[in-house]
Amino acid sequence: MEANNEDNLKRLSHEQWEEAWQKHWKKAQLDYELPVKDSEEHRFLSERRTAEKEKERLGRITSEFEMGFTKLSQLGPAVTIFGSARFKPGEPYYELSRETGNAFAKAGFTVLTGGGPGAMEAANRGAKEAGGLTYGLNIILPKEQQPNPYVNDSFEFKYFFVRKVMLVKYSCAFIVMPGGLGTLDELFEAATLIQCHKIGPFPLILVGGKFWKGLRDFVGFMADQGVFSPDEIGFSRIVETPEEAINMVLSSLPNDFKNSLKPL
Repeated sequence: MEANNEDNLKRLSHEQWEEAWQKHWKKAQLDYELPVKDSEEHRFLSERRTAEKEKERLGRITSEFEMGFTKLSQLGPAVTIFGSARFKPGEPYYELSRETGNAFAKAGFTVLTGGGPGAMEAANRGAKEAGGLTYGLNIILPKEQQPNPYVNDSFEFKYFFVRKVMLVKYSCAFIVMPGGLGTLDELFEAATLIQCHKIGPFPLILVGGKFWKGLRDFVGFMADQGVFSPDEIGFSRIVETPEEAINMVLSSLPNDFKNSLKPL
């Protein structure tokens, strides 16, 4: 049955894609420019922007940046673990993320995640079970993103882009567990910043070869279409185990940095 499901996904037709868009995305996307009357989005899109209102918005954004900088500035060496919010305890990818968080904490790293359930919870949980420091950078969403209990502290963000800056700024490596749109957003954010020499270079590691096979195939297709150059293929290392991820990160660090780690 599993093989049949995989085959069906590989053969997703244009008609199936269109049917899914009509059912799940059409209303949200076509209503976006004209949201519910009197909502914040409606006022923002329909009214002329004024310098005063834009300064108010900038103030809220700046305040959120200041909160993140203040709370995270004292961290020691840290890694960020990205992944889906939808995995449940006992499921293979949940447990793989739990093992990964545990391994990095034991190696002396502070573990950062998006602070929610699923793979994020698992990574925080594994790190906490190892006795390490672990923090959640939670995002305010209508559903799915409630802070998990396995953190030393949880910091709440309204703006995705501010939260992503914090998840990238304070880490020396990025570990990507299986995930959906949000995880892919974070993966390509990190990859783009590294590619453009805006950060790092830092290790960018995907855990779970079976899950990431589709990404490899798509990147190959994109290269055939001329949008990936040969030196951009393989922009992240794909590994199967937390131990492989740990070894890659440790091998990338300068000796003085490695000496600052305090393995548990």
